Amino acid sequence: MAITAQEVNNLRKITGAGMMDCKQALTEANGDVETAIEILRKKGQKVSAKRQDRETSEGSVFIKSNDNHTESVLVAIGCETDFVAKNADFQKLGEDILDVAYAQKPADIEALKNLKAGDLSINDKIIELVGKIGEKIEILAYEVVSGEFIVPYIHAGAKLGVLVSLKNTGGNNVSDAGKDVAMQIAAMNPIAVDKDDVDESVIQKEIEIGKEQARTEGKPEQMLEKIALGKLNKFYKESTLLNQEFVKDNSLTIAQYLDKVHKGLTVASFKRIIIG
Repeated sequence: MAITAQEVNNLRKITGAGMMDCKQALTEANGDVETAIEILRKKGQKVSAKRQDRETSEGSVFIKSNDNHTESVLVAIGCETDFVAKNADFQKLGEDILDVAYAQKPADIEALKNLKAGDLSINDKIIELVGKIGEKIEILAYEVVSGEFIVPYIHAGAKLGVLVSLKNTGGNNVSDAGKDVAMQIAAMNPIAVDKDDVDESVIQKEIEIGKEQARTEGKPEQMLEKIALGKLNKFYKESTLLNQEFVKDNSLTIAQYLDKVHKGLTVASFKRIIIG
């Protein structure tokens, strides 16, 4: 049967698929719109399966917070190219996924993918867009942070996002200090809030590295432990947030900077997500 331009255009408005894809789907479905929609979705599944081994090194981070700064949700959506990351449909998908994540707080990414966003599950919406643009799309990260005062930060380009939870605020609005700390986290990539938060396996690895370096330098065997512990303290200063030098004023550590903002103010936790 002959498929009219109006029928093709109507299907395009419903699905967002290309004109030729819509025409082919309608032709295959003998003009039945619902069948054509299903054909287009199956095409998306086929494209998605073919591109499973592709790298999603581009994409965008999306963050939503409540008004009283006590909770923030972050999702990172990956794709293959920067061109798609900037695409309006990709950005809309990211916002839709974020809205569902914020509203329902699922346990993990798999649970999030099974939730509905309108008439379709999030997983089906992803497959639908994959069929339209021909590129792999996936949810790379999903984080929920709750606390006394949460400050979100998305770095320029939207490929890096940070959530930092501050405590002991004294009821003050500490957004500016929180942003400074979030930017520090973005730039310096600490592995933990403080030295007591570093995993014991990491500590032991650093001690062994320190010993081996000292041994290579010809230091006496009985001195290796002491030298390694000295190197461990340097590791803490470089790799744990509160002990790092504040990028904006290296005469202060982050702990000292926060204490100057408000006595006792500190970091409870943080999340740093980067795409690529």
